[in-house]
Amino acid sequence: MTYCIGLRLNKGLVFMSDTRTNAGVDDIAQVKKLNSWEIPGERVITLLSAGNLATTQAVISLLDERSKAPEDRSPSILAAPSMFQIATIIGQTLREVVKSYAEEGQEAKSPFGATLILGGQIKGSEPRLFLIYPEGNFIEAGPDTPFFQSGETKYGRPILVRAYDPAMSFEEAIKLMLVSFDSTIRANLAVDLPLDLQVYETDSYRIKTQQRIEADDPYFQQISAGWGNALRSAFQMLPPFTFAADD
Repeated sequence: MTYCIGLRLNKGLVFMSDTRTNAGVDDIAQVKKLNSWEIPGERVITLLSAGNLATTQAVISLLDERSKAPEDRSPSILAAPSMFQIATIIGQTLREVVKSYAEEGQEAKSPFGATLILGGQIKGSEPRLFLIYPEGNFIEAGPDTPFFQSGETKYGRPILVRAYDPAMSFEEAIKLMLVSFDSTIRANLAVDLPLDLQVYETDSYRIKTQQRIEADDPYFQQISAGWGNALRSAFQMLPPFTFAADD
């Protein structure tokens, strides 16, 4: 399994994903799940992937091939006129891959589906963020749904819901996401470091920051320890429970 977050802020977009993939307790590996395409000054496209690894890798490979082969009649995400059209292309590609695997008739221990988080900006329009389902359909982030998660979402969601603010800085957003990941990693062995981080600033049309956060990263260790201490302190400050008095 995996855990991915795409967060929309007033200043831009922030993406984060883990790198763990597993097909059982004795088959664990690291795989990059954050992929980007960039035409400096014109567009930036980022895709986070969760689900069947063969499916997600096939989708990324097809998108790459079709963006580099202008003679190919298949639509390219680097030529699409809007992020909505890019979401449509990626959804169709995902559906195409899932269908091709299903038609082969091979049995598998896990389903062929995948969930994708797409974000980016094309010159002349605002940054946009989408969640693409295994069936190829998708929804878009808005004021009421300002972020998307995929994979093991339940453990890290409460902190996002409680603390997210669209006006927060990139630094604050990254701190928030790291707390969400720390909560998930502690609760689920299928999610783990290293983490891939990417920041996109509105109207820059280039990737602002892209880095990998390793397991021994000093800042992540501070966040993990500090959040644990803060929770214990907050717990102690809550009013004590009292049993009802006997009649």
